[in-house]
Parts: sequence; C-alpha cells; structure tokens
Amino acid sequence: MIKAVFLDRDGTLIYEKPGVYLSDPNQVRLYKSTKPALSLLSKSGFKLFIVSNQSGIGRGYFTAREVNAVHAHLQNLLRPVHINDIVFCPHAPQENCTCRKPLPKLGLELIQKYHIDPTSSYMIGDKKADVQFGHALGCKSVLVTTANGRHHLQKYPDLRPDKVATNLLNAAKFIIADSEQL
Repeated sequence: MIKAVFLDRDGTLIYEKPGVYLSDPNQVRLYKSTKPALSLLSKSGFKLFIVSNQSGIGRGYFTAREVNAVHAHLQNLLRPVHINDIVFCPHAPQENCTCRKPLPKLGLELIQKYHIDPTSSYMIGDKKADVQFGHALGCKSVLVTTANGRHHLQKYPDLRPDKVATNLLNAAKFIIADSEQL
C-alpha cells in the first residue's frame, strides 16, 4: 500500500479566476508554492494525484480534449515533479453524476488502481467539497486559503478540515510532519 496526496487543481495548484472556466493551456499559472510543495511531498515518498471537477465540459464551454491539453501543459510546468494520475468529473452539477466531488468515486477508483492506503493519505483543496471528498475517502483533509479557502471557512462554519494552511507549501510541511507521527 502506498501513501498519496490527492490534490484539487484550480485554486490549489494553479490560480483560479472566479467565473472563468480554464480551457487554454497558456492561461495556466502555478502558485509560487506549487512546485516546491509537490517536490517536497514527492521526495517524502508520497504519490501525487490530481482530482478535479471540470463542469465546463458538461456546461458546453469546452471539451475533454481541451482539459487534457491543460493537464499536459500543467505536467510540463511541474517537471521534474511527477503527477501519477489526473482524473476529473466532466459533468455539470445539475447532472447529479456519481463522480463529482465531494462524492468519493474518482478517489476510490484511484485507491483501488494504485493500492493506496487512505489512512496514510491526504487531500488538499480550497473548497468545502475538497474537504468532504478527503474525509469520504478516509484521508485527512487540508484546506488551503488560496482562492476560495478563506471564504469557504467563513461560509461553512461547520467545515472541519484536519488542517488549514495558507498555501500549498505550508500544507505539504504539515503533511510531512503529520505523516511522521503515524
């Protein structure tokens, strides 16, 4: 069994503009802490997985091919860090699918495919759905206050991430320290 970090994409790894659905690879902008954080996690033995809701596909704003082009560019920007897999839900919220975060389907499939131990794994994201997704998988959840994180803490007072971090690097440092105590 391996230990993993599941990562949200928009607002966690890369900048997110409210109301803008990213479909152009040239618009991808990493947060300054993204590469150092992922490098630190990788060097500490964590496998890295991106799990993202991409409702722009279901809304007809862009195609899965365009999302895959964004992901290919993102992986190039992250080199030499290796992302083990990227999965996404292509459905609009009103489609009531079974793969949209916070539902755990995509994460459970990754757990099975890669033999991940959820009890030694983590989820990092900037939204309530990310925290709930991690907990549904049996992982610890870290909420970053980039993008939507601060707002979601205020909007959902019952939200209980295992850790709140100002950015991805601080989240990574928490995960490494926490995992050493398991």
